Amino acid sequence: MTTPHQQPQQPHQSPEYQPQPGAQPGGSATATAPPPQGPPMGGGYASPIPLTRTHLGHAIASEWTKIRSVRSTVWTLGVMFVLVVGIGLLTALGLSGGEFTGMPLLAPGLFGLMLGQICIITLGVLVITSEYGTGMIRTTMTACPNRGRVLIAKSLIFFLLAFVMTTVACTITALINLALLSDQEIPPYARKMKTLENSIEGGQVVADSGQWLGATVGAGLYVALLGLLALAVGSLLRHSAGAITAMLGLVLLPLVLALFMVGETMEKVREVLMEYSPLNGLASLYRIPMAAEDQNATGWPLLGILAAVTVVALGAAYSMLRSRDV
Repeated sequence: MTTPHQQPQQPHQSPEYQPQPGAQPGGSATATAPPPQGPPMGGGYASPIPLTRTHLGHAIASEWTKIRSVRSTVWTLGVMFVLVVGIGLLTALGLSGGEFTGMPLLAPGLFGLMLGQICIITLGVLVITSEYGTGMIRTTMTACPNRGRVLIAKSLIFFLLAFVMTTVACTITALINLALLSDQEIPPYARKMKTLENSIEGGQVVADSGQWLGATVGAGLYVALLGLLALAVGSLLRHSAGAITAMLGLVLLPLVLALFMVGETMEKVREVLMEYSPLNGLASLYRIPMAAEDQNATGWPLLGILAAVTVVALGAAYSMLRSRDV
């Protein structure tokens, strides 16, 4: 019971308690969650970098950055250039002196290129196997999940670089041969040789347009295709030493085996190995084929065969790249 001087006690309310608007007196107020803080639903961090759809051009730019920023590219191409031009110069100096060499005018350029092609083959292998060795291939495939695009970009960049550098080196060597060997004295018997019928004009050794094309552009294409084949083999084996050894065996072994195959029973096999060996294809572009059966060979058919083999190898590399983990 309360007296007139006493007020009824109010129930204790915690500071956190706040009646909700619209709640009925004496009724139970419905608790509501506080308004959400931060950005509205669906919002978040917006990158200032615009999103663009990637394409082959991005992969090519990436591979060009990688191939020009590693030391192996500079060293292998530099050694190739020195071998092709240096040995070509030394050979031309040794053959100069007025006596007829018995070879077409641009043929001495072959000797330096036979060694220089090993550098291109090595670089072709390292373009892809070096990433497997360091684990960088995982980063490459993460940045570009389209594995076929990566293989195409690597192949295009390497092939164009190898072709341009080799062709420039072969052209310089051809010009050196022209300057040092064009004044040879031609004996009478040499003017009747069928193998030199397009190499002698007006009593001087000359080179027609076909010989120039084969000794420069043809040789550059041939060596670049060998390097591209090495890239495909490197992608298949994923091991630098194994792929380089396999390519050197492919280039050198047929000719070495043919040289040791004596006797009539092995004659057919020897002829096939000699004719289709990679070194014979390269020599035929310089008009000095190693196969005695076809001394007028130009090397272009063997270049086509090499291109077909390279395409098949790249197809196998693409299939294996898609079917297995990196």
